[in-house]
Amino acid sequence: MTRANPAGTPSEWRHFVLLFLGVAALAGLACIGFVAALDPYGLRAGPGRAPGPLMDGNQRFMYPQVARSGAYDGAVFGTSTLRLLDPAELERAFGGRFANLSMNAATPYEQAELARLYLRHNRPKTLVFGIDPTWCEPEAAERRLTFRAFPAWLYRPDAAWGVLRQVNGQSVSTAADALLSRLGIIRARLAANGYAVFTPPEGFYDAARAQAHIRSARAAQAAAEAEPGYRPTPADAPMPALGWLDALLAQAPPETRTLVVFPPVHVAQQGAPGSPAAEREAACKAAVTRIGAAHGATVVDFRIPSPITRQDTNYWDPLHYRLPIAVRIVTDLKAAQESGRDDPEGGYRVPAHAP
Repeated sequence: MTRANPAGTPSEWRHFVLLFLGVAALAGLACIGFVAALDPYGLRAGPGRAPGPLMDGNQRFMYPQVARSGAYDGAVFGTSTLRLLDPAELERAFGGRFANLSMNAATPYEQAELARLYLRHNRPKTLVFGIDPTWCEPEAAERRLTFRAFPAWLYRPDAAWGVLRQVNGQSVSTAADALLSRLGIIRARLAANGYAVFTPPEGFYDAARAQAHIRSARAAQAAAEAEPGYRPTPADAPMPALGWLDALLAQAPPETRTLVVFPPVHVAQQGAPGSPAAEREAACKAAVTRIGAAHGATVVDFRIPSPITRQDTNYWDPLHYRLPIAVRIVTDLKAAQESGRDDPEGGYRVPAHAP
């Protein structure tokens, strides 16, 4: 008598494999359908169809749908140094509807890609571009991305055909969060206009801790400059990313009010007078001013020694100012745009529009 195979017969194995593949296929289709229905990255967003709740922690995935929505005729592009500008304050100052699309640690390339997407889908009344030193780095064209994922497919005109690119764990998780947000169970990570306060609550501000951060950054910079192999960037080194800025300003409609802003950072983060860093900063500002002048933009420089940047208690760390300073910046931008004059005691300069 032959004993039955404990591992199962070939026909039983075929049945198991087919059942497994069928269940896997159905589960995969269900995930695709679930993500497509929730549309967590706003592939269907556009004029007349607002984006859904912004749930992903990476702004690079969330902001394209805001840019495509056509719901905002004013926008801010930059890094965390402009992210605290409140769209509500900007609307009171300039009118219209604002989105703040500044992304943490965004490279010039990432900022330019988002701005290009926005300009393809909107005819803005007001644009604000933040210029950090990364815009003038010689390696900007090579250092296009950071360690954060950048979904280039979301920035293309045919993004709606990218539904299959969403088939991954991150998209399913983001879609699930979007569903919970729609049901009122959890809150969206970002407001519909992209705004969020990323600094701690003002009530938690610790001046001593902020001063320690500032001193630490100053010491780290001094140590780096003291290294034997340290070579400062020459003032006349190339600035390839400024070509992208030039193209963006050229793409803006002629009636658009455009402001190009050097955000305020603590003086500890600025180049010391007479240093190679200061010379490089000056060359960068001069180049940006020429580009701005060529397109009728107002260039506003807050990156100067001033009552804003000298006062430690205006900052959480050398780069990030507090919310009251963000409100002040909006007020100053409006004054600078209207008057075209410096207010160094107030905290900014409007560079001469040299040819």
